[in-house]
Amino acid sequence: MNTKLKLADVTAFVEKNIGGFHATRLRGLSNLKLTKILSRKNPYLFKAKNVLTANDLVKTLMDAHLSSQEETMFGDFLEELAIFICGKVYNGNKSSAEGIDLEFEKSSVRYIVSIKSGPHWGNSGQITKMRDNFKKAKRILGTNTSKKNIVAVNGCCYGREPSFDKGDYLKLCGQRFWEFISGEKDLYTKIIGPLGHRAKEKNEEFQEAYARIINRFTREFSDDFCSKNGEINWEKLVKLNSSKR
Repeated sequence: MNTKLKLADVTAFVEKNIGGFHATRLRGLSNLKLTKILSRKNPYLFKAKNVLTANDLVKTLMDAHLSSQEETMFGDFLEELAIFICGKVYNGNKSSAEGIDLEFEKSSVRYIVSIKSGPHWGNSGQITKMRDNFKKAKRILGTNTSKKNIVAVNGCCYGREPSFDKGDYLKLCGQRFWEFISGEKDLYTKIIGPLGHRAKEKNEEFQEAYARIINRFTREFSDDFCSKNGEINWEKLVKLNSSKR
Protein backbone atom coordinates (compact mmCIF):
# COMPACT_ATOMS: atom_id res chain seq x y z
CA MET A 1 0.00 0.00 0.00
CA ASN A 2 1.40 3.38 -0.96
CA THR A 3 1.88 6.31 1.40
CA LYS A 4 0.65 9.82 0.64
CA LEU A 5 3.59 12.08 -0.19
CA LYS A 6 4.15 15.08 2.07
CA LEU A 7 5.57 18.10 0.29
CA ALA A 8 7.23 19.08 3.57
CA ASP A 9 9.37 15.92 3.32
CA VAL A 10 10.40 16.86 -0.22
CA THR A 11 11.26 20.40 0.88
CA ALA A 12 13.32 19.11 3.82
CA PHE A 13 15.24 16.72 1.55
CA VAL A 14 15.99 19.46 -0.98
CA GLU A 15 17.10 21.96 1.65
CA LYS A 16 19.37 19.36 3.23
CA ASN A 17 20.96 18.17 -0.01
CA ILE A 18 20.84 20.97 -2.61
CA GLY A 19 23.95 22.47 -1.02
CA GLY A 20 25.88 19.47 -2.33
CA PHE A 21 25.01 20.46 -5.90
CA HIS A 22 26.16 24.04 -5.34
CA ALA A 23 29.37 22.89 -3.63
CA THR A 24 30.18 20.47 -6.45
CA ARG A 25 29.45 23.20 -9.00
CA LEU A 26 31.81 25.61 -7.26
CA ARG A 27 34.48 22.94 -6.77
CA GLY A 28 34.31 22.04 -10.45
CA LEU A 29 34.92 25.68 -11.31
CA SER A 30 37.89 26.03 -8.96
CA ASN A 31 39.52 22.87 -10.35
CA LEU A 32 39.38 24.01 -13.99
CA LYS A 33 42.50 24.47 -16.06
CA LEU A 34 42.58 26.63 -19.19
CA THR A 35 44.36 23.96 -21.23
CA LYS A 36 41.64 21.49 -20.29
CA ILE A 37 38.79 23.50 -21.78
CA LEU A 38 40.90 24.55 -24.79
CA SER A 39 41.64 20.91 -25.58
CA ARG A 40 37.99 19.82 -25.38
CA LYS A 41 36.29 22.33 -27.67
CA ASN A 42 36.39 22.76 -31.45
CA PRO A 43 38.84 25.60 -32.34
CA TYR A 44 37.74 25.57 -35.99
CA LEU A 45 34.21 26.52 -34.94
CA PHE A 46 35.37 29.62 -33.08
CA LYS A 47 37.56 30.69 -35.99
CA ALA A 48 34.61 30.24 -38.37
CA LYS A 49 32.48 32.39 -36.03
CA ASN A 50 35.16 35.12 -36.26
CA VAL A 51 35.83 35.28 -32.54
CA LEU A 52 38.42 38.06 -32.24
CA THR A 53 39.12 38.71 -28.57
CA ALA A 54 40.68 36.54 -25.87
CA ASN A 55 37.90 37.41 -23.43
CA ASP A 56 35.11 36.41 -25.85
CA LEU A 57 36.80 33.12 -26.69
CA VAL A 58 37.52 32.22 -23.06
CA LYS A 59 34.01 33.13 -21.90
CA THR A 60 32.36 31.16 -24.72
CA LEU A 61 34.48 28.10 -23.94
CA MET A 62 33.81 28.38 -20.22
CA ASP A 63 30.06 28.75 -20.65
CA ALA A 64 29.87 25.72 -22.97
CA HIS A 65 31.91 23.61 -20.55
CA LEU A 66 29.95 24.67 -17.48
CA SER A 67 26.58 24.13 -19.13
CA SER A 68 27.42 20.52 -19.93
CA GLN A 69 28.97 19.92 -16.51
CA GLU A 70 26.06 21.44 -14.58
CA GLU A 71 23.49 19.39 -16.52
CA THR A 72 25.24 16.23 -15.35
CA MET A 73 25.61 17.43 -11.75
CA PHE A 74 21.99 18.50 -11.42
CA GLY A 75 20.84 15.32 -13.13
CA ASP A 76 22.55 13.36 -10.34
CA PHE A 77 20.74 15.45 -7.73
CA LEU A 78 17.34 14.96 -9.40
CA GLU A 79 17.98 11.22 -9.51
CA GLU A 80 18.56 11.23 -5.74
CA LEU A 81 15.39 13.28 -5.25
CA ALA A 82 13.33 10.87 -7.37
CA ILE A 83 14.60 7.85 -5.43
CA PHE A 84 13.85 9.62 -2.14
CA ILE A 85 10.28 10.46 -3.23
CA CYS A 86 9.59 6.96 -4.51
CA GLY A 87 11.00 5.55 -1.27
CA LYS A 88 8.52 7.64 0.73
CA VAL A 89 5.51 6.65 -1.38
CA TYR A 90 6.17 3.12 -2.69
CA ASN A 91 9.13 2.00 -0.57
CA GLY A 92 11.30 2.27 -3.67
CA ASN A 93 15.03 1.85 -3.36
CA LYS A 94 18.27 2.39 -5.24
CA SER A 95 18.87 -0.65 -7.43
CA SER A 96 22.07 -2.68 -7.37
CA ALA A 97 21.51 -3.91 -10.93
CA GLU A 98 23.78 -2.52 -13.64
CA GLY A 99 22.28 0.56 -15.31
CA ILE A 100 19.15 0.47 -13.12
CA ASP A 101 18.67 3.37 -10.72
CA LEU A 102 15.39 2.58 -8.99
CA GLU A 103 13.25 -0.45 -8.15
CA PHE A 104 9.80 -0.45 -6.62
CA GLU A 105 6.46 -2.22 -6.69
CA LYS A 106 2.94 -0.94 -7.07
CA SER A 107 -0.30 -2.65 -8.07
CA SER A 108 1.49 -6.03 -8.18
CA VAL A 109 3.95 -4.78 -10.81
CA ARG A 110 7.71 -4.63 -10.19
CA TYR A 111 9.22 -1.58 -11.91
CA ILE A 112 12.88 -1.20 -12.82
CA VAL A 113 13.77 2.38 -13.71
CA SER A 114 16.70 4.03 -15.46
CA ILE A 115 16.59 7.74 -14.62
CA LYS A 116 17.86 10.42 -17.01
CA SER A 117 17.68 14.21 -16.89
CA GLY A 118 15.76 14.80 -20.13
CA PRO A 119 14.35 12.89 -23.10
CA HIS A 120 17.25 13.48 -25.50
CA TRP A 121 19.92 11.90 -23.36
CA GLY A 122 21.63 9.32 -25.56
CA ASN A 123 22.56 8.02 -28.99
CA SER A 124 21.42 4.70 -30.46
CA GLY A 125 24.33 2.82 -28.87
CA GLN A 126 23.52 4.16 -25.40
CA ILE A 127 19.84 3.32 -25.81
CA THR A 128 20.77 -0.21 -26.90
CA LYS A 129 22.91 -0.51 -23.76
CA MET A 130 19.97 0.58 -21.61
CA ARG A 131 17.75 -2.01 -23.28
CA ASP A 132 20.37 -4.69 -22.60
CA ASN A 133 20.51 -3.63 -18.94
CA PHE A 134 16.72 -3.89 -18.72
CA LYS A 135 16.79 -7.42 -20.20
CA LYS A 136 19.52 -8.53 -17.81
CA ALA A 137 17.73 -7.09 -14.77
CA LYS A 138 14.46 -8.74 -15.82
CA ARG A 139 16.20 -12.12 -16.10
CA ILE A 140 17.73 -11.78 -12.66
CA LEU A 141 14.48 -10.62 -11.05
CA GLY A 142 12.57 -13.38 -12.84
CA THR A 143 14.92 -15.95 -11.35
CA ASN A 144 15.13 -14.54 -7.84
CA THR A 145 11.52 -13.58 -7.22
CA SER A 146 8.05 -14.96 -7.74
CA LYS A 147 6.88 -11.69 -9.24
CA LYS A 148 6.12 -12.34 -12.90
CA ASN A 149 5.12 -8.88 -14.07
CA ILE A 150 8.29 -6.78 -14.39
CA VAL A 151 8.12 -3.50 -16.31
CA ALA A 152 11.14 -1.47 -17.43
CA VAL A 153 10.92 2.32 -17.44
CA ASN A 154 13.18 5.05 -18.76
CA GLY A 155 12.25 7.96 -16.51
CA CYS A 156 13.20 11.51 -17.58
CA CYS A 157 13.02 14.33 -15.05
CA TYR A 158 11.91 16.97 -17.56
CA GLY A 159 10.54 17.21 -21.09
CA ARG A 160 7.89 15.38 -23.07
CA GLU A 161 7.68 12.15 -25.03
CA PRO A 162 4.60 11.81 -27.27
CA SER A 163 4.90 8.04 -27.66
CA PHE A 164 5.81 6.60 -24.25
CA ASP A 165 5.37 2.90 -25.08
CA LYS A 166 8.66 1.76 -26.64
CA GLY A 167 7.69 -1.91 -26.81
CA ASP A 168 10.16 -3.43 -24.36
CA TYR A 169 10.10 -0.43 -22.01
CA LEU A 170 8.14 2.72 -21.16
CA LYS A 171 9.60 6.19 -21.53
CA LEU A 172 7.98 8.55 -19.05
CA CYS A 173 9.05 12.20 -19.09
CA GLY A 174 8.31 15.30 -17.05
CA GLN A 175 4.89 15.24 -15.44
CA ARG A 176 4.35 11.57 -16.33
CA PHE A 177 7.57 10.54 -14.59
CA TRP A 178 7.06 12.47 -11.35
CA GLU A 179 3.44 11.30 -11.12
CA PHE A 180 4.57 7.71 -11.80
CA ILE A 181 6.98 7.64 -8.84
CA SER A 182 4.84 9.66 -6.44
CA GLY A 183 1.15 9.24 -7.31
CA GLU A 184 0.91 13.06 -7.35
CA LYS A 185 -0.31 14.59 -10.62
CA ASP A 186 1.08 18.07 -9.90
CA LEU A 187 4.35 17.15 -8.21
CA TYR A 188 6.35 18.25 -11.24
CA THR A 189 5.29 21.85 -10.60
CA LYS A 190 5.42 21.68 -6.80
CA ILE A 191 9.10 20.70 -6.61
CA ILE A 192 10.28 23.79 -8.50
CA GLY A 193 9.84 25.99 -5.42
CA PRO A 194 12.05 24.04 -2.98
CA LEU A 195 14.78 23.75 -5.62
CA GLY A 196 15.37 27.49 -5.33
CA HIS A 197 16.50 27.14 -1.69
CA ARG A 198 19.35 29.65 -1.12
CA ALA A 199 19.83 29.84 -4.90
CA LYS A 200 20.43 33.61 -4.96
CA GLU A 201 23.09 33.43 -2.25
CA LYS A 202 24.83 30.44 -3.79
CA ASN A 203 24.73 31.86 -7.31
CA GLU A 204 26.27 35.14 -6.15
CA GLU A 205 29.15 33.17 -4.63
CA PHE A 206 29.52 31.23 -7.86
CA GLN A 207 29.46 34.36 -10.03
CA GLU A 208 32.25 35.94 -7.99
CA ALA A 209 34.43 32.86 -8.48
CA TYR A 210 33.41 32.70 -12.16
CA ALA A 211 34.51 36.29 -12.75
CA ARG A 212 37.90 35.61 -11.17
CA ILE A 213 38.40 32.53 -13.37
CA ILE A 214 37.40 34.41 -16.54
CA ASN A 215 39.86 37.19 -15.75
CA ARG A 216 42.67 34.77 -14.93
CA PHE A 217 42.06 32.57 -17.98
CA THR A 218 41.85 35.64 -20.25
CA ARG A 219 45.24 36.77 -19.00
CA GLU A 220 46.71 33.29 -19.44
CA PHE A 221 45.23 32.95 -22.92
CA SER A 222 46.57 36.35 -23.97
CA ASP A 223 50.05 35.44 -22.71
CA ASP A 224 50.11 32.00 -24.36
CA PHE A 225 47.95 32.26 -27.48
CA CYS A 226 48.07 35.85 -28.65
CA SER A 227 50.79 37.48 -30.73
CA LYS A 228 52.57 40.66 -29.65
CA ASN A 229 50.11 42.77 -31.66
CA GLY A 230 47.17 41.16 -29.79
CA GLU A 231 45.83 38.79 -32.47
CA ILE A 232 44.84 35.25 -31.53
CA ASN A 233 47.41 32.71 -32.70
CA TRP A 234 44.99 30.16 -34.14
CA GLU A 235 47.73 27.85 -35.38
CA LYS A 236 49.16 27.48 -31.88
CA LEU A 237 45.67 26.92 -30.46
CA VAL A 238 44.88 24.19 -33.03
CA LYS A 239 48.19 22.48 -32.28
CA LEU A 240 47.35 22.37 -28.56
CA ASN A 241 43.93 20.96 -29.34
CA SER A 242 44.67 18.50 -32.16
CA SER A 243 48.35 17.76 -32.77
CA LYS A 244 49.78 14.24 -32.47
CA ARG A 245 52.03 15.57 -29.71
